[in-house]
Amino acid sequence: MNGLIIFLILLVLVVIGVVGWTIGAYNGLVRLRNRVQESWRQIDVELNRRYELIPNLVETVRGYASHERGTLEDIVRLRNQAASLAAQGGATPSARRAEVEEQLSGAISGLMVSVEAYPNLKANTNFLELQRALAETEDRIAAGRRYYNANVREYNTKIESFPTNMIAGNFHFEKAAYFEVNETARTSPDVNFGDIGSRGQGAPQALPQQQSGTPAMPTGWGQGEGQQQYQPQPGQGQQGQGQPGPQGQPGPQWPQNPQQ
Repeated sequence: MNGLIIFLILLVLVVIGVVGWTIGAYNGLVRLRNRVQESWRQIDVELNRRYELIPNLVETVRGYASHERGTLEDIVRLRNQAASLAAQGGATPSARRAEVEEQLSGAISGLMVSVEAYPNLKANTNFLELQRALAETEDRIAAGRRYYNANVREYNTKIESFPTNMIAGNFHFEKAAYFEVNETARTSPDVNFGDIGSRGQGAPQALPQQQSGTPAMPTGWGQGEGQQQYQPQPGQGQQGQGQPGPQGQPGPQWPQNPQQ
C-alpha cells in the first residue's frame, strides 16, 4: 500500500511538472512571437514613410534628369508593388514583400549614384531635403531589420528545437520570415557616365520649372493595376529625339498609402 501511495505521489508530481513545463514553453513561444511582430511593425512604419517620399523624389528628379526615365519607372513600379503587398497586411513580412523591398532599396541606391552626373539637381534644395529624409529612413530600416532578424532567429530556433517543437506543432506556431538584403541590393550598381559629354541637341530636354521653383509634373504616366507605368501619349517626343511631349497632360495618380 505504501508503495502504491508513493507511486501515485510521484506520478502526480511528474504530471504537474509536465503541465508546468508545457505552460512555460507555450508562454515563451507567445512572448517571442509577439516580439517578432512588434519589431516588424516598427520596420513597416518606416517602409510606409519611404512610400510617401518616393513620389516627390521621382517628380523632382524627372525635372532635372530626364535621361534616368528607365530607373524612375523601375522605382515607381517597385514602390507600387510593395505598397500593394503592404495593403494585404500580415504580422510578419511575406517572402515576396521582402524581395520587392530589397529590389526597391537597390533601385533607390542606384538612382542616388546616377544623380551625381547632374550638378543642378544636386544643388536643388527640395532634392537635398528628400535625399536627407530618405537616407534617415533607410538607416532606421536597416537598424530595425537587424533587430527584427535577431528576434526571428531566436523564435525560429525555439520552434525547431526539441522539445519545444512539439508545443509549436500542437499549437500551430509557424516560422517567421527573415527580412534580409541580398548581395545585389548591398552592392552599388556600376554607372557609366561616359556618354554625359555627348548629350547634346539630340538629348531630351528637362521639364520646365513652375514659378514656385518645383519641377513641373511629368506627363504621360498611366496608372495600371497595382502599379504605374509610363505610357507615351500620341505625339509625345521619345527619348533621344529632342521633342518634348504636349503640355497640360495630367500628372501621375499615386495610390493612396495603405496605412492611411
